[in-house]
Amino acid sequence: MDQARFDAIRLARSPRIGAITYRHLIARFGSASEALRALPDLKKRGGGGQATQRELADEQRVAAEVEQAEALGARYLIWGDADYPALLAETDDAPSVMTCRGDLSLAQQHCVAMVGARNSSAAARVFARGLAQQLADEGVTVVSGLALGIDASAHEGAGARTIGVIATGIDISYPHRNAELQEHIAQAALLIAEQPLGTGPHAKLFPRRNRIIAGLSLATIVVEAAPQSGSLITARLAGEYGREVLAIPGSPLDPRAQGCNQLIREGATLIQSAADVMEAIAHIDPRSVRTPHAPYEPPVEDIVDIEDSERATLTELLGPVAVPVDELVRQSGMSAAAVQMALLELELAGRLERHAGARVSLV
Repeated sequence: MDQARFDAIRLARSPRIGAITYRHLIARFGSASEALRALPDLKKRGGGGQATQRELADEQRVAAEVEQAEALGARYLIWGDADYPALLAETDDAPSVMTCRGDLSLAQQHCVAMVGARNSSAAARVFARGLAQQLADEGVTVVSGLALGIDASAHEGAGARTIGVIATGIDISYPHRNAELQEHIAQAALLIAEQPLGTGPHAKLFPRRNRIIAGLSLATIVVEAAPQSGSLITARLAGEYGREVLAIPGSPLDPRAQGCNQLIREGATLIQSAADVMEAIAHIDPRSVRTPHAPYEPPVEDIVDIEDSERATLTELLGPVAVPVDELVRQSGMSAAAVQMALLELELAGRLERHAGARVSLV
């Protein structure tokens, strides 16, 4: 692995470097290598204490992860790569680094997500399996999260035309009952993970996995879901990304159908067959999922020097309630580039939290 790619992985693994922060750093410094050199000083200027190399991911630990990934036959997919999935790259919080095993070309084809309850009914599992098989026969890649219930049924039905997105490291199988299915997908289809190798299951990681499922897909199908189901998070994210949200109607007497029925009431498209799904995505321009011909090279923004008085002004405008970045630009009188640089410093210092809709708040 060349140094540039290694530095990109190290930057993504460094503390407080989320997907959005990663993009800001690349835009301002031009490369991960330059961003790594700038990180300690940025943290200090944001009020995070004395600059130190400890703010970076441990180089030996990252090297060990890369070596382990290569031993597993996994490869790294870095935001900006030519074969990074085009639809996922469109989302504001697309992962900066992912690991994958299998056929990456599946992510460049028409993808449809299928999600639903873990404690799903037998009838719903049969339906999901059959629908996934029919979609695969139509040339559609079925994306799901390798959970029990509907997810597993969707993967099984789609066969070799499926993508499993997991919330753990790519070397961890969870749930254990799906270990054989996960390995089959890695060898015959495509397995994707955002988290570093060795990362076990944590509750906060599953919504992050869901954004990848929604981001990869032209549409998200919800087969069965209770009102508080994580599947509805995936559906909400799909809507926020401007993708189609499709739902299977169910009996009002079954709590597992309430989430789907509510989605339909709120405007999701009711579907009952693969033909309905194909009709729902037929209007989407196939060029939206084409493979880029060259690696994406983000424009390098000018590095702006921030005065202490400007930092103080911006900090006074911030509080525990999230506000839009555009509003901070308007009220502070600072340039957009200066505001973004100041926010980047605060975030690296652990003083800023980013929210959906380009909003920020103080921690």
